[in-house]
Amino acid sequence: HVQMVESGGGPAQAGGSLRLSCTASGNPISGYCMAWFRQTPGKEREGVASVDDNNRATYAEFVQGRFTISRDSARYIQSLQMNSLKPEDTAMYYCAASSRYDCASASLMTITYNYWGQGTQVTVS
Repeated sequence: HVQMVESGGGPAQAGGSLRLSCTASGNPISGYCMAWFRQTPGKEREGVASVDDNNRATYAEFVQGRFTISRDSARYIQSLQMNSLKPEDTAMYYCAASSRYDCASASLMTITYNYWGQGTQVTVS
């Protein structure tokens, strides 16, 4: 079993930056697809970015060019650098891992991820 704990959320000004981190514990995450999702009240959780063991990343169109996902599997950490933040980026951000699918198959679909963190709130004003 893998436990995921996010950190780094908080308030930010439009145009500013935040860096989210997710630390995994339990089973090694080598080979897992890692991702970030976000959710606002009343809306479905949506995929933001995913990254594989070789740091090959996939991004949702709405963060392309602004967010950067990375991982250090040896240290069980993945990060999301968020730049040029917009008020519409306000959401609860969740890190996730998929032990069942590689990133090409998992894509950014919530159903393919079987480990989730509790979330960290990002508020952009």
